[in-house]
Amino acid sequence: MSLKNLSADSQFKVVLEAPFTDQKPGTSGLRKSTKHFQQPHYLESFVEAIFQTLHGLEDGVLVLGGDGRFGNRNGIDVIIRMAAAHGVRKVITTVDGILSTPAASHLIRTKKAVGGIILSASHNSGGPDGDFGVKVNGPNGGPASESLTDAIYAKTQILDSYQIINHDSISLELPAKYEVGGMIVEVIDGIEDYIALMQKIFDFDRIKSFLKDDFLIAFDALNAVTGPYAKRLLEDFFGAPTGTVRNGIPLEDFGGCHPDPNLTYAKDLADLLLNGSEYSFGAACDGDGDRNMILGRNCFVNPSDSLAVLTANANCVPAYSGGLLGVARSMPTSSAVDVVAKDLDISCFETPTGWKFFGNLLDSGQITLCGEESFGTGSNHVREKDGLWAVLFWLQILAHKKCSVEELMHKHWDHFGRHYYSRHDYESIASDIAQNLYETVELRLPSLIGNSFAGRQVTTADNFTYTDPVDHSITARQGLRILLDDGSRVILRLSGTGTKGATLRVYLESYVSSQGDLTQNPQNALSQLITSIDSFAEISNRTGMSRPTVIT
Repeated sequence: MSLKNLSADSQFKVVLEAPFTDQKPGTSGLRKSTKHFQQPHYLESFVEAIFQTLHGLEDGVLVLGGDGRFGNRNGIDVIIRMAAAHGVRKVITTVDGILSTPAASHLIRTKKAVGGIILSASHNSGGPDGDFGVKVNGPNGGPASESLTDAIYAKTQILDSYQIINHDSISLELPAKYEVGGMIVEVIDGIEDYIALMQKIFDFDRIKSFLKDDFLIAFDALNAVTGPYAKRLLEDFFGAPTGTVRNGIPLEDFGGCHPDPNLTYAKDLADLLLNGSEYSFGAACDGDGDRNMILGRNCFVNPSDSLAVLTANANCVPAYSGGLLGVARSMPTSSAVDVVAKDLDISCFETPTGWKFFGNLLDSGQITLCGEESFGTGSNHVREKDGLWAVLFWLQILAHKKCSVEELMHKHWDHFGRHYYSRHDYESIASDIAQNLYETVELRLPSLIGNSFAGRQVTTADNFTYTDPVDHSITARQGLRILLDDGSRVILRLSGTGTKGATLRVYLESYVSSQGDLTQNPQNALSQLITSIDSFAEISNRTGMSRPTVIT
């Protein structure tokens, strides 16, 4: 690949009138409205804080890409110019700047990069009136640790300038190499390395053969990053009919789609599977490709159940046929996988929400699979959740078992019992109202212990604290828990991924053994818990919302 030299001016410093005070990253980087990011110097200031904090950046390799949303292309230009000013040896980016989060994690690991910057607001809407985000990943390919994000935030509070150079705009239309201010910028395909990794994990021939046997599938990319990946996998490799991948072209505003793979925002796909008979399998991924939703004909797979099913059937996948080291789930995720882990006699860890908390467990070889109730599952192949990997995992199991999604789920419940589970999201609550509601509930938690709640007795009522089994760090205040004597649970959290007001998440779980009624509607099975937590937390009264915005 020939090297293209671009004209570049000398490095210069831009002096800030004052630092920005609102650049504290959440669980998945810094997310704000697109308009907020368009403030002069706002993006540059946050990137400067990253560059002054990320260890080994000077003379190192940086991976850079995004989900194609509005601002993605400009963000890549800005970061390349700033990377050259900071002495980065090489930036690896992708054709059209399209790079899924799991693919970025893989590249960071294989290219021995010091880290990566992913331009995405994940499942948030895009476009000029949507959201934008900047996420930092460390050298292990996983989300930046809390210590790193805290250091970045501290730097933003005192920043007085940033370094940048001028240069000609780089074409991202085709793979190429450029020299920018003494730094190499390599534009690569972006999809090939990821597919090669999937071929090492799964039996592609077996999946392809299975899809030929009158097993029609539909995949909705929601006009986000996974479209090109899914087309190459499902249509090119597996021979699925053209059009199997719907909304497959990444668009700056996601074509009006809200790239959040759930029953509310992927309703068209859900209708195909739940109300029709043409398709046997359906799946969707989110904006940056790390989340997934799985559907069968007349069957929605709850994400918590999905993690449990993958764990129980891991021997169907070549890469995991030798057994699992262990599994982990986030605290709000249902304990369905705990029951499977006990049956398999492997360790099961409960962590705070946020993929970064799985990193130490993966790096230390204590777990193979991990997942969250928020439509995220993954394994030790990368250090991020991986939507397409989960889709292939499901197809591999179905190809091995030669059954439908619905049949697989019922076989699972017949063996392990069923954890009726749901998450109720109350979105865009005024921040002060949400905070007051949350703090009031926390103050009242001790009064619940030993008393009745939803017809059960409360055994524990607290704010979850996690001690990392690897580095022994302590992470406190991770969610309000009400644990009941029959294994039922109610969890409350305020989400850190929204950009407008606050989102209150209420997680509800009730376990029924394999001898119980396994065919209930989850909302009916959880009705006592739903009524009790609404009354106790005064959700309807305080928010003025008679029902959740999203139910999953």
